[in-house]
Amino acid sequence: MKKALLYLLFGLLALVLTAAVAVYLVVKLALAPGPGEWPTRVKAGPFALEVGVPTAIRLATSSWFAPWLVGRSFETEHGPVRVGWNETASTLELDCAPCSASVPALGHAPIRLDNLRFTARRDAGSLNGLLEATPAATTVSSLAGDNVLRARWDGKLTQKSLQIHVDAPDAPIARWYSVLAPAIPELQRARIGGTLALRAQLDLPANHLALHPRIEQFSVEGLGTEALLDTRTSCGPPSRLAPDSWLARAVIAAEDQRFFSHPGYDLAELTAALDANQKADRIERGGSTLSQQLARLVVTGSERSAERKLRELLYAVEMEQTLGKPRILQLYLDNAPWGPGGLCGAEAAARRYFKRGARNLEPAQAVWLAAMLNNPGAALEKWQRDGHIDVERAKWVAEGLRGITRSQRESLQRNIAAARFAPPP
Repeated sequence: MKKALLYLLFGLLALVLTAAVAVYLVVKLALAPGPGEWPTRVKAGPFALEVGVPTAIRLATSSWFAPWLVGRSFETEHGPVRVGWNETASTLELDCAPCSASVPALGHAPIRLDNLRFTARRDAGSLNGLLEATPAATTVSSLAGDNVLRARWDGKLTQKSLQIHVDAPDAPIARWYSVLAPAIPELQRARIGGTLALRAQLDLPANHLALHPRIEQFSVEGLGTEALLDTRTSCGPPSRLAPDSWLARAVIAAEDQRFFSHPGYDLAELTAALDANQKADRIERGGSTLSQQLARLVVTGSERSAERKLRELLYAVEMEQTLGKPRILQLYLDNAPWGPGGLCGAEAAARRYFKRGARNLEPAQAVWLAAMLNNPGAALEKWQRDGHIDVERAKWVAEGLRGITRSQRESLQRNIAAARFAPPP
């Protein structure tokens, strides 16, 4: 009798294992990427599957298959995803907590959301739904009341790609910060005003993101940037350059051509930088204004991350209000890095490279110095090796100079092309 029971147990176990393997193989075959289909890897418990994303999306949004997924969790490259299904609305519900995405164009650190809810309803190859992002319950937010960011989306699904359009209506900028960067220390004391609306397009699997933000009445108080009115630079003697000096104008042409017209940030430049960086799949263009660069120099540091960008933006906006353009420009000139060995500040750079004060630089020398700012170390190395810096960049800076006549610009371009300044030892 015992022997018969033992055989029965072994038989049942074998049957269960066989059924499990059979289900696994069926699912694997059903979800396997077809020829030319966009694939990804999904882990469910002990199993890891290579699945075709379009096939998986069609199955997951179908009323006959989706209910079988309810309550299940999957480990994905973006984080753990739990599945739900709204039978009445025939809508898939996905909860990702925490959720992250790496966007090399925005920095090395991934963008992280504490909680993201994603709903999707499909009609043939068309999809639509809602996005809701919230900070963790333990996060201390600077915004009282509703701290949920909501957006509608629609998409077009093919065998090779998914194109998604997202429309997030106006929401307080403080709410955006509480969701996107809840841990930054500035949120504990900053009073953030204004609204942000966002339209975006995401192409998958190319991971190309296009952003179209709209900001209104952005203001920041409480960060204490007014203390910079009386601060002294540690880079040596101040340059005391007037805003219309050759070097000041050349720096504006090189680093922030809309300096006198923007409110501390330049949305057109930021979106252009994002596009350029995505094409290069790395950060090649910063998109920061002089105000943001000053915030990085004196407060936030230079870590390449979206969180640091958000921090420097707060300081830049407040500095525009507490310091004004002339003081921001002066502080930038007195603190900007201009070469290895800790060389910083316009006065120290002018004396190091041209053995004269910043106010006494010739126009071509001023443009030469300004053209070095995007990468001072590499520019100096090229200067010492080849006898000149990147001449085309210097000519581009000269082309962007404001307040000079056409004949002055043409003369300056010729002088730059012919310049052979002796490199420093």
